[in-house]
Amino acid sequence: MPQFAVDGAELTYDDEGPRDAEGVPLVFIHGWTANRHRWDHQMEHFAAGRRVIRLDLRGHGDSTGIGARAIADLAGDVMALLDHLEVDRFVPVGHSMGGMIAQTIALTHPERVERMVLVNSISRMAYSRGRGLLMAASTRVPFKLFVAANIQRAFAPGHPRHEIKEYIRASAATPREVVMTLYDAMRAFDVLDRVGEIRVPTLMVHGYHDIQLPVHQMLRMAKGYPDAVIRIIDAGHELPVEKPKELTAALDWFLSGPPSRP
Repeated sequence: MPQFAVDGAELTYDDEGPRDAEGVPLVFIHGWTANRHRWDHQMEHFAAGRRVIRLDLRGHGDSTGIGARAIADLAGDVMALLDHLEVDRFVPVGHSMGGMIAQTIALTHPERVERMVLVNSISRMAYSRGRGLLMAASTRVPFKLFVAANIQRAFAPGHPRHEIKEYIRASAATPREVVMTLYDAMRAFDVLDRVGEIRVPTLMVHGYHDIQLPVHQMLRMAKGYPDAVIRIIDAGHELPVEKPKELTAALDWFLSGPPSRP
């Protein structure tokens, strides 16, 4: 597993596929408490004919490091890795918090983003009063219970329980400081008033049953995008592992469309 050192962290990443492929590289960015293996299906599919890169964000999976207190910090890590790999233009594909990172990159480095894909992601965290109280209370329960409750509710009804337990176990292995500081970072994230600046073609894929980041919040975000298309899939918040084939098919369709504007 290759690693890259940046700002006190060792980022583990995969860099696969042909370097001379016609399309620009795809960069897969996972979500909160997850890891790069959320993208296994997409990596296997696209690496046959395109350069594909994925990483474990700092403190997640096989990467070390803590200290990221804002989504912009994680975006900086991703860009540092891509500079190291000499990747200029690319397509960021971000799930949940990874979509927040992708939007941050598109706003701060627009010249390097050819297209963008947001999976179960939004531009501003928003809660009803009742949901806000529930989320605030959840941070006061034991850490493992907090993680388990959040991962359990991320899946649509009927998803195999043994698989959910494995994802809970993997998420609970993420250091508490990483989990809680990034929980606050996501709650503070807000670029909703700036999404009109993101002028590249953008695909928004969302799970119909997502109660973590509900569809109506994604639709509110989509209204501000100058060039966005939407796909709704029968899944929950963990779309990359709940319906991997459907997500890959949506990516295939989007990436084969007309070229983006310069």
